[in-house]
Amino acid sequence: MIKTQTYCEPFCIQEGYQFEVHSVAYEEGESYSCFMHFHEVHEFIIFDQIDGSYFYSQGESQLKDKDIVFTPALETHDFELNSGQKSWTIVQFLPAFLDDNNLSKEADFLQFGIHLRLDKEQLLNVQQQVAWLKQSYQADPHSEMSLTLLKLLIIWIVEHAKPVSYLHAQPITKSKGYERLEPVIDLFRHHAYVELSLVEAAALCHISTSYFSRLFKSVFRFNFSEYTIRHKLYSSARMLTQSNKSITEISYELDFSTPSHFISVFKKQFSVTPKQYRNELLGRSVAKTP
Repeated sequence: MIKTQTYCEPFCIQEGYQFEVHSVAYEEGESYSCFMHFHEVHEFIIFDQIDGSYFYSQGESQLKDKDIVFTPALETHDFELNSGQKSWTIVQFLPAFLDDNNLSKEADFLQFGIHLRLDKEQLLNVQQQVAWLKQSYQADPHSEMSLTLLKLLIIWIVEHAKPVSYLHAQPITKSKGYERLEPVIDLFRHHAYVELSLVEAAALCHISTSYFSRLFKSVFRFNFSEYTIRHKLYSSARMLTQSNKSITEISYELDFSTPSHFISVFKKQFSVTPKQYRNELLGRSVAKTP
């Protein structure tokens, strides 16, 4: 298994794991891409260098160096980042981890997407905890030490980090718009690609085509056809870094017409070929230990 995950994209933690942690760095001008998406795990992103925007259920928020964002499972979110240097650590964990470890206070706090900041003292504490967690994860992600360090990090962030703004209304998964789209959202959750026309997708949700179109774009920031293409391409990106499948195998598994067509649309989206992406992504993944 290749333990890299540098693009924001729908994905599930490796079966048998309770969490994963990875650090990522981009040099100035290096290509970065993301789109409105969701995944089945809770996610902290602890930024080192960052300049851009975080789009989530509460709206849009401007990111600064050392900020933290939390996105709960199944909540749509997106990032638009400037071209300067950027780096962060991603900590993703199963929602059940909170219940299994009696973190009810933390679970209440982490119902929503939230943008957080720490004062200097607590930031140093969290950075040290992240370093310990990464080191322990690399040694043994299933160890009692790894799980205890994850629990400590969650407790510490919830206790000491302050929301940038208080806009909480309700989790997006409880909104009427999200619930109306759930039949289609479930397809994106469970399949690497979704082949439905706009009419078929609307019919699956038992709403009109025009209403479906407006509702889908309000949640995902892309129209349905754009989103299906991006979802497919991000699935291919995930397969390139988390499997040893060839580019030809991936192209046919995701129902591209030909490998050359797959390479063409992939390059249009990510500015590199699938082969370049696979090679460069592995080089960009950071595995620092203190």
